Amino acid sequence: MATTTAVGSEEHPPGSSEIQVVELMIAMRDGVQLATDLYSPVSPRDKIPILLNRTPYNKRNQPLVQLAGYFASHGYVVAVQDCRGRYSSEGRFTKYFNEAEDGYDTLEYLAKLPAGDGQIGMWGSSYSAHVQAAAASLNPHGLKAMILNMGGVADGWENSLRNHGAFELKQLVWAFQQAVEDNGALAKRGDLSEKGVLDWLSAWPFRRGLSPLAAAPDIERYFFRLATESDYTSYWQARGLNWKRYYQETADVPVMLLSGWYDAYCQSTFDNYLGLAQLKKSPIRLVMGPWVHGGIMRSYAGEVEFGQDAALPDFAWDFHLRWFDTYLKGSAKEPANPPPIRLFVMGTGDGHKDGNGRLYHGGYWMEPGSWPLPHTDFLNYYLHADGSLRSTAPTEPAAVSYLFDPRHPVPTIGASSASSQPAFASGAFDQRERPFNGNPEQGFFGSQAPYLPLKARPDVLVFQSDPLTADLRVIGPIRVTLSASSSATDTDFTAKLIDVYPPSSDYPQGFEMNLTDGIIRARYRASRSQGELLVPGQVYPFVIEPFPTANVFKKGHRIRLDISSSNFPRFDVNPNTGEPLGQNRLTITAQNTVYLGGSQLSYIELPVVLGLLI
Repeated sequence: MATTTAVGSEEHPPGSSEIQVVELMIAMRDGVQLATDLYSPVSPRDKIPILLNRTPYNKRNQPLVQLAGYFASHGYVVAVQDCRGRYSSEGRFTKYFNEAEDGYDTLEYLAKLPAGDGQIGMWGSSYSAHVQAAAASLNPHGLKAMILNMGGVADGWENSLRNHGAFELKQLVWAFQQAVEDNGALAKRGDLSEKGVLDWLSAWPFRRGLSPLAAAPDIERYFFRLATESDYTSYWQARGLNWKRYYQETADVPVMLLSGWYDAYCQSTFDNYLGLAQLKKSPIRLVMGPWVHGGIMRSYAGEVEFGQDAALPDFAWDFHLRWFDTYLKGSAKEPANPPPIRLFVMGTGDGHKDGNGRLYHGGYWMEPGSWPLPHTDFLNYYLHADGSLRSTAPTEPAAVSYLFDPRHPVPTIGASSASSQPAFASGAFDQRERPFNGNPEQGFFGSQAPYLPLKARPDVLVFQSDPLTADLRVIGPIRVTLSASSSATDTDFTAKLIDVYPPSSDYPQGFEMNLTDGIIRARYRASRSQGELLVPGQVYPFVIEPFPTANVFKKGHRIRLDISSSNFPRFDVNPNTGEPLGQNRLTITAQNTVYLGGSQLSYIELPVVLGLLI
């Protein structure tokens, strides 16, 4: 059942005089009612399709109000709903949970609306993409098309929430931000300010009930579950956290998936595309650009410019209408039989500094028929004791050691993140420490004087190729295999792939541009079901899976691989003690060793694409 309340005219989007808006309270299966604004043309001539956006960020936020009005003015009934426990909706909010059932119940209700024709499309970014995946996994009636932008958690343990055992600290920032959103009075607290969040980032792990999150019990409850449930238990198999497990049951409808090379959901988007495309008959499309989370309408990421063609300026408006008009109205605004994949290949630019002070890296779009691309050779580049990266393996045994002190982690300088907090420095950056002042294009959280390049740190192992004699196109999944040991019972190993520009007049010291990175928590080297501590000094194989990438390493550039044991605050810092994760009270310095020759090889596998692909 639903109750209806008229929404005041001040909520109408500009120029929407022909749109009427009412608020519904839609009952879920457990009786909780979710507040839903319904936008529709005043006098539709026929029954029309419905579009649904479910959000934890307030259904009355102005951009969403305007977008809903825009879609309604183009012949749709548009429903915008506050998720359970958020803003005007009843119930308790538990991030990622309840969204499958709540989405299903909402779709079932909307499919029966008299004004609708029974067809429903869902759209949304980030969390509003996650909820689409969860609902679709239950194959609800009426769902006929979706656009998931930078979201849809494929496997939250593997990446997005945790990352191969490590915890993604963007979740802590999100929790702090939502605590303030839930309770305006908390905004006056200094420890919940933007600076306060940074202080608490540095203090992690803290105790349940002993942090500012205690003032928002529901948020504290789900946050600590995410942060401390480190084994791959049944918790991580819920629909809202693991779409992979439910691809087979998912509705067979046209799906548009979008993400960016510098987005936290890059890997999830590829997983979702591959998983759905091989099971479903409906069109499944993937678009991957050089974007950070939420940056799809910009042509740059961090301090690197990719060219105006890299942006999708019509994304919020006409891009959506073309998709929904095609699959809900049959207007064929989408091309017939388009290539299923559209990728932006970064690189080919001349590396000058543009008028905005960004390095011009450039790039181009391509439309391959499959992923990985045809004509891809997966080539191993081996780590050598002299710091070189070569296609030939070292024959003589060798090893390189470093000390990893959790109290002084390697700062994140560019990342694939979903946090708006500047400390996370989403995007591409020159790999040099700079004083942090709240602007990631001027400095980085955790940097320390004398602010040298990361390659100067004693806890970063650097391996790089000779200058390339020809362009090299690296497009596809990345895999790093290390033979390594530690003096500790648990530690981390990290890997970062970098495109090294030679010195130029604009960049006399060159420019070392991060492309992708990854991490493995040592206790989960063999199985994620249950952590197994290391035997100190014993050599193990470790596999690190950075996100895929697409980049042209130009002639004269170098390919570089950095190996270390921390990347903070992108990931939490391993205390090296073997204590339960997220609950340690101690830290110790570990001596970590990477083995480089003989029967103990370490290497990166790069997808090198041959032939002419434009």
